[in-house]
Amino acid sequence: MYQGKPVALKHMRMFQGTDQRDMRRKFCREALVWQRLRHKHIVPLIGIDTESFPSSFCMVSPWMKNGTVIKYLSGIDQTKRRSTVDRLIQEIAQGLAFLHKQNVVHGDLRGSNILVDDTGHACLTDFGLTVLSDATVTQTNHGAGSVRWMAPETLNPTTFGLQGLARTPASDIYAFGCVCLELYTGFPPFHEAILHDAPVMLQVMEGRRPDRPAADVISDQIWTIMQKCWSHNFLKRPSIIDIVLELGMSRCLLCM
Repeated sequence: MYQGKPVALKHMRMFQGTDQRDMRRKFCREALVWQRLRHKHIVPLIGIDTESFPSSFCMVSPWMKNGTVIKYLSGIDQTKRRSTVDRLIQEIAQGLAFLHKQNVVHGDLRGSNILVDDTGHACLTDFGLTVLSDATVTQTNHGAGSVRWMAPETLNPTTFGLQGLARTPASDIYAFGCVCLELYTGFPPFHEAILHDAPVMLQVMEGRRPDRPAADVISDQIWTIMQKCWSHNFLKRPSIIDIVLELGMSRCLLCM
């Protein structure tokens, strides 16, 4: 609790053999990055807690009772789902545009890392946070199973002439396309065809992308945006600003 309100705690992940001083330096750097990210579609940082866990610091953020965007949508009437997703997708794009403007790559964009605040609006969390894990009842699921949202150059950087893990604005854009699919359908990418993550990686590297759902699930305009996001060549993907503008046009077309 903080000032009488429930909060979420993210604490440092400490592994055997880890240099604690180095981890704390990374923790402080990430806290400083998060602290300056003030936007209506970004989960805010309240502060740092040094007392809840021995020898470990925690970042403190508001507890969002609506939980993840996936959980929130599961309680939405089906007649309102598509219009609700249209709005949430725009909000997610706006939050991502803010991160990219601040030179911050999210790096793990998916439904389980998008929360919904008490007024029903989307807020991004777990962006670029590499030293943290959940210390409260899980609101997000950092790490496990995220390959279905990962761009091909992130799965195998050397194939694209890159060195090391390639988390970039372009890889966020690829993941954004996957989030669109996840929110409109209620399922992760490739859920209908591939049960395990390893075959997904191979299919994505070979250029395969998820099949299109029915037109009453995803509009032509949104599907076109998603296909651009999934370009195998990361240099050909649109910027998030392009997507924000295009989403605005798509909503206008849908309302005509």
